[in-house]
Amino acid sequence: MMRTLRLFIFLSMLINPVMSTAVESSITISVGEWPPFLSEDQMHKGFIAHLISDIFAAEDIEVTFEFLPWGRAYTDAADGYFAATAIWMHQTDREADFHYSDPVLEEQFVFFHLAERPLEWDSVEDLRGMNLGGGIGYSYGPDFDKALQSELFTLERVASTQQNFLRLLAGYIDAFPEERSVGYYTLQHSLPQVDASFFTHHPLPLLNNNSFLLFPRSLDSSSELMARFNKRLQIFRDTGLYQQYFNDFDAGLYALPDTANDS
Repeated sequence: MMRTLRLFIFLSMLINPVMSTAVESSITISVGEWPPFLSEDQMHKGFIAHLISDIFAAEDIEVTFEFLPWGRAYTDAADGYFAATAIWMHQTDREADFHYSDPVLEEQFVFFHLAERPLEWDSVEDLRGMNLGGGIGYSYGPDFDKALQSELFTLERVASTQQNFLRLLAGYIDAFPEERSVGYYTLQHSLPQVDASFFTHHPLPLLNNNSFLLFPRSLDSSSELMARFNKRLQIFRDTGLYQQYFNDFDAGLYALPDTANDS
């Protein structure tokens, strides 16, 4: 499968060559740990990292990913220490620091809660008085952020999804928002000692969210680099190659050999 993907990319490069001397032939992208999309514990650093690196490979640009705390991944990229940072949802204030690529990933954020404590909600007003968990540096959409600012509920931020599940199990929080695939991946691979049946999610999405590759405005090369990325991303979508990364992830092809038996 991987050989087929590389051949597909090579043929795409021959058909649609894009050449420029303004962009380096190798770049480094800052990222945060966000399995299964971006992770040092997955093949190719996760399937979204693989997608991004292959898109640039089709442009004859080699990518290295540097994993950092999310806050530092953002600020160091904004200061021009990295060619880009991945992946981030849109926030207006970030436009001062970065150019946004075309959407790389569509995510669905839901509320995880204990199965024995049903959660009923149709709007943020229904969250009134709750103590929720969250991730450091995350925004969960403008409506949620506005309600948080007005102190409709409280939000205790921690560094990982694992911590939020454990805090939920201990009764410290009532629920927490997380991308659906990330939540269940975490339960399966990072918390094997915990019975996953203790948890469930509310089917109503809190947020359907596109995420983007961000290119720092502080670097003169960013506009051209982003244009090349966007053009190649569209080629991947048009040819069906984009979807293949998701299919391969679903087939378990990104699990490292020592974790392949976790699923």
